[in-house]
Amino acid sequence: MRHLNYTHLLYFWTVVREGGVAPAAAALHITPQTVSGQIKLLEDQLQGALLERQGRRLVPTDLGRLAYTYAEEIFPKGLELASVLRGARTQGSRAVAIGVADAVPKLVTFRILEPLLTGDGHFHVTCQEAPLPALMADLAAHRLDLVLATSAAPTDTPIKAFSHLLGESEIGFFATQSLAATLQSDFPRSLNDAPLLLPTDRSANRRVLEAWFERHGVTPRIVGELDDSALVKTFAQHGVGAFAAPLAIEDEILRQYGVVSFGQLDEPKAKFYAISTERRIKHPAVAIITEAARTELFSSRNSGGDEDVSRGLTRKASLNRPGSSKPARARRAR
Repeated sequence: MRHLNYTHLLYFWTVVREGGVAPAAAALHITPQTVSGQIKLLEDQLQGALLERQGRRLVPTDLGRLAYTYAEEIFPKGLELASVLRGARTQGSRAVAIGVADAVPKLVTFRILEPLLTGDGHFHVTCQEAPLPALMADLAAHRLDLVLATSAAPTDTPIKAFSHLLGESEIGFFATQSLAATLQSDFPRSLNDAPLLLPTDRSANRRVLEAWFERHGVTPRIVGELDDSALVKTFAQHGVGAFAAPLAIEDEILRQYGVVSFGQLDEPKAKFYAISTERRIKHPAVAIITEAARTELFSSRNSGGDEDVSRGLTRKASLNRPGSSKPARARRAR
């Protein structure tokens, strides 16, 4: 064996990283039959099996683990070279590819990435929005440098990834001035049968809101479920219903959409994560946005100081503390 077929080795490496032939084929944009066939040719060349089945999973054999160890040295370097060359073609800018989970509000995404777009770091930013599982697969394949999400990396994923908490923010309710006027009094009981726009149940923030509704015994009338946070705000701007959003972007929401705030969740808070393949952040772009998010975007909200929170509330609306009543779940509008 004089020359190893690196294409075959790439397919094997991708199968191990993606956790199976089918997800590897999807990541490589080829058919599963092609992946299996190419790995069989590599096994013939190496004169030994590289994968074996344990239950429903394919795992490397001893020979496979050895081959994978070397592949882990070879292919990340090649992907890094491709990234550097892409950056060289953007007039000296360094390319950074970022995945944004579709549950992350657009205004939060902009505020997190703003230091890369407006600073002097000379970064060429590429953003890709998709559901979190799809982004995790691209992160594992090194097509992304970072994923922004409202939850940590799933614990059941075979992908080796690390979740870095960027910060957390109190959640407030917003609506047009006329609707907010009817809901501000006796909040949160005023949310009973009130028209509400929510993220779909794929969002971690949806589960946060439903738990809060149940804890405080309120049953809003859900008039719309939307993945796109900007679309939620646009619907609300036209009086369709109220919505909840992180108070870290309160000023931008009020300015852009002409709505007002009328109440706030006591607990819990919206959380935002940067997910990367680095346990300790080394990528300069990731380090910049992580530091800026923690020290600027979420710093005042994270401080836990009642003075800062109450000042924001009294400027926009007075908040009545919730009373207790029997729990109930939010119901969909018929």
